[in-house]
Amino acid sequence: MFRCVAAAITIILLIAEAKSASAQTPTERNVIYGMYSGLALLMDVYRPEQPNGRGIIFVAGSGWQAPLEYNAVGLKDGTAQTGAWLPPLLHAGYTVFAINHRSTPRFHYPAPLEDVQRAVRFVRHHAKQYGIQPIPLGALAGSSGAHLIGLAAMLAAPGINDDSDPVNRQPATLQCIALRAAPTDFTRMGTAAGGAMSMLMQLPTASPATAKAYAAASPITHVSRSAPPTLLLHGDADETVPFQQSVAMEAALRGANVPVKLVTVPGGAHGPSFAIKGKTHPHLPSFTGEVVRWFDQHLRSQGASR
Repeated sequence: MFRCVAAAITIILLIAEAKSASAQTPTERNVIYGMYSGLALLMDVYRPEQPNGRGIIFVAGSGWQAPLEYNAVGLKDGTAQTGAWLPPLLHAGYTVFAINHRSTPRFHYPAPLEDVQRAVRFVRHHAKQYGIQPIPLGALAGSSGAHLIGLAAMLAAPGINDDSDPVNRQPATLQCIALRAAPTDFTRMGTAAGGAMSMLMQLPTASPATAKAYAAASPITHVSRSAPPTLLLHGDADETVPFQQSVAMEAALRGANVPVKLVTVPGGAHGPSFAIKGKTHPHLPSFTGEVVRWFDQHLRSQGASR
């Protein structure tokens, strides 16, 4: 009798532990969303405690660069960016997919763009597995990541119907985006980010072909009336990506009758916390709140048929 009772108690405890683990909705680390010549492309899946059925791709800023050391921290693992911007989204019920992508000095454009598009296709293909709708999908990114998300969103690449991989048959489209300190026009970036851009593009510094390639790699070039609702956040003291980059993008989107909002961060510098003199901007929570409200308004309200 004692053994039966003990076994029953053990089973009850195991069920309780399983329910507790489920309630904590742990992060799924290092999901392989694609392969490139034997290199695994990885993402982390952050699951909220109370999912709202919507997914958001997250791309950290990195200057399009990644260190090559074996023990190097991946782009998706930067706690300064994920720690600041993901918790409010998770609290609001969004499932977040933070990705690595191919980067300089080993890889160059358009490799990182192709990886972002692949990640969108992968998430959409596996939407049911992650408990989200395949359409709409949103995206949040900063700096170089915002360039890649902005470009992918404006290009809105369709699915590749004759591809042998079912993931690639999915469209790489986004239905709502939020961009922090986004480089939107490579032809007008100035010198602060010139070295990183030059390494990314691997082109001569001055030639007609370079100017054409820089324009083609700029989100602002591809703005159209079909672009998704776009939230822009930018510090007006940013010395790396000029504030004017977001001003111009807002004007272009507004001219195409696309829902757009530019949130100016007074005194905000470049970086995930808009740091002023090395300290997190005192109003950072209000800016992360703007992102949540934008997705609530333009992503959660979209039906699955859009």
